[in-house]
Amino acid sequence: MSLIPSFFGNRRSNVYDPFSLDVWDPLKDFPFPSSALSASFPRENSAFVSTRVDWKETPEAHVFKADLPGLKKEEVKVEVEDDRVLQISGERSVEKEDKNDEWHRVERSSGKFLRRFRLPENAKMGQVKASMENGVLTVTVPKEEIKKPDVKSIEISG
Repeated sequence: MSLIPSFFGNRRSNVYDPFSLDVWDPLKDFPFPSSALSASFPRENSAFVSTRVDWKETPEAHVFKADLPGLKKEEVKVEVEDDRVLQISGERSVEKEDKNDEWHRVERSSGKFLRRFRLPENAKMGQVKASMENGVLTVTVPKEEIKKPDVKSIEISG
């Protein structure tokens, strides 16, 4: 067993080889029909349920970006609540199954997702904008200028 991957072919397949390209499937040898497995294990994948969102702050705005591949803008909802909470939610439906289909692997995510973010005091809640392009949702929340307090020097007598 090689601990170093071969870059020139002759690739060995071994469970103990950390560089092996094969992925061990613990359910492969179970004597259950595929219909029994699909009834026991729902196809909802938690990877989509906990959608990853990037949040960056620029001098002008707070910018949120979420990767939502395969979703249309009509399937995504962006809301703002009075207490400065931004909410991004949506749902990807499970693909319809045909009785004649035999699934070998299900990795694409499906199900509902919901992410909430408490925005800072300087967020202009009335001017939030959202756009979706190539499966990436971008939400821009403009910032108000925070007034710096006027500091007045007091002369000390005496």
